Amino acid sequence: QDVLSSLNPGQQVVKIVSDELTTLMGGSGRDLAFAKPGPTVILLAGLQGSGKTTAAGKLARHLHDEHGMDVGVAACDVYRPAAVDQLIKVGAQAGAHVYEQGTGRDPVDIAEWALDQAKQDRRDALIVDTSGRLHVDEDLMKELAEIKKRTKPHNVLLVVDAMTGQDAVNVAEQFAETANFDGVILSKLDGDSRGGAALSVKAITGKPILYASTGEKLGDFERFHPDRMAQRILGMGDVMTLVEKAERQMDDRQAAELERKIRKEQFTLDDFLEQMKQVRNMGPLQNLLKMMPGVGQQLSGLTVSEKELDRLEAIILSMTPAERANPKIIDGSRRRRIAHGSGTSVQAVSQLVKQFSQMKKVMRQVANGKMPSLQQLVGGR
Repeated sequence: QDVLSSLNPGQQVVKIVSDELTTLMGGSGRDLAFAKPGPTVILLAGLQGSGKTTAAGKLARHLHDEHGMDVGVAACDVYRPAAVDQLIKVGAQAGAHVYEQGTGRDPVDIAEWALDQAKQDRRDALIVDTSGRLHVDEDLMKELAEIKKRTKPHNVLLVVDAMTGQDAVNVAEQFAETANFDGVILSKLDGDSRGGAALSVKAITGKPILYASTGEKLGDFERFHPDRMAQRILGMGDVMTLVEKAERQMDDRQAAELERKIRKEQFTLDDFLEQMKQVRNMGPLQNLLKMMPGVGQQLSGLTVSEKELDRLEAIILSMTPAERANPKIIDGSRRRRIAHGSGTSVQAVSQLVKQFSQMKKVMRQVANGKMPSLQQLVGGR
């Protein structure tokens, strides 16, 4: 009540709607149930095209990076062409051991064999990538039930495609009626859906959403926080997730060194290149912009191409160390050489030098406690 009384009527409506959305989507965020001793068995179910196999790799990477777990993945999707090969590739990228026996054996037997191997290898977790179907049918449910019986999973997660809207809700409802699962992984949440399907899945099945896949890279995978998703749906940004992503890319020592360089006006194009690489590791830039309250809304029409960032990187790498340290020495002949070396134009090189100079001015203002205008933030457009 005290909080509401301090808000104007418009803010009160947003606050009430945000609280209701958070409650509908599960209230406080939940995590997996972990077994002691291991391995913790996590069974993934879902239809073909839902992103299930990719989610298996992303979850393996998440468990390894966030919980320090030694993860195995069982390749039990023997019906979809190249599914096993895809999992072998994704598993290797995630640092997980893939247990596979090709496509000639029964998936139930493969799952049981993989669990025995994971126990012998003392893995902390085993993710079972089960077979997908084009639609929910009796054969799929029988196979799923048998794998559950043989492996006794600690967590059964349903992978649904957030981009399919109402179809995702229907699939979740069908699985809830015929197969008991513990939670949901929302895949492809980086599209235009903004999480609308997330609200419906939880409201209809009663099962919590545990994780969300937010991009194409293995690292674009995060725990689902209902309160943060409510803020995204309402266009309020998501500062906490943005901060967490940044903390994963930069430790306190690096942050302090960056601050020192900015304050002493020693920030160079080498530093800019390093920062750009770290930001790109945080996920698609369009998604990062959406997490910025206020600024994210004002920049909603601004498109940031990954190819444009590749072009900037090529230009900087075509400079000499002296030029990167002091762009003021880049005269006409140097610009022509850099343009030729980077496969771009003299105009593109000049634009980068100008934008870097503008960015240093903004940094100087921030370091002196002044807030730059939005026009300055987007390069004086």
